[in-house]
Amino acid sequence: MKRWIALLLTALALTNPASAAEISAAIAANFSAPMKLIAAEFEKDTGHKVNLSFGATGTFYTQIHHGAPFQVLLSADDETTAKLEKEGKGVSGTRFTYAVGRLVLWSAKPGFIDSTGTVLKAGSFSHIAIASPKLAPYGAAALQVLQKLNLVEAMRPKLVQGENILQTLQFVSSGNAELGFVALSQVQENGALKSGSAWIIPDNMYDSIQQDALLLENGKSSAAAQALMVYLKSETAKKIISRFGYRLP
Repeated sequence: MKRWIALLLTALALTNPASAAEISAAIAANFSAPMKLIAAEFEKDTGHKVNLSFGATGTFYTQIHHGAPFQVLLSADDETTAKLEKEGKGVSGTRFTYAVGRLVLWSAKPGFIDSTGTVLKAGSFSHIAIASPKLAPYGAAALQVLQKLNLVEAMRPKLVQGENILQTLQFVSSGNAELGFVALSQVQENGALKSGSAWIIPDNMYDSIQQDALLLENGKSSAAAQALMVYLKSETAKKIISRFGYRLP
């Protein structure tokens, strides 16, 4: 608690444009839309500039170990950040859950998916998109759903695999796959589906997707990076996160 109070005081002190700095942040692909809005508000309030890189959590883990200059990581899970902290790549005590993700089966076609996902067992489609279970936590969650439904083998010939959840969404949006497992945040805003049709997967069908933030070693001496970490806990950030269908921790 004392650490976060100190960081908050630092953040408040950084509204002076003369102290503005640039931050390099690695952001889980599913969190692209809300993070762009949060970064814009943060930049407006503090004068700092946030350089955002979006991708698969597993890919970021490898890049960080190979010296990528990220100062902040917003992961799509809580395991990657825990490993990085243990391995000395993150600042001890700075890790926290910023959002709890939700999985959805989505199609760009209206009426193609009903509210219980019976389309999966019917199998009346040629391709279904899924993010890489090895690189993307949402892909691992999708695989758990298929396992619970005993559909892994039936779906295997139809699977189209994206490196991350953004690419998975593109497969479905473009029609290369009739449907796919994506993050609810990608297809819903303010409680309404943006387009198409969807089945919001019940929470008990996959492990909780607790998404953690971590201040990385490269950001240890950056007051601006510390300020961004504090800002993620602000009411401004929480309101934006909720708009996109995430649960708050």
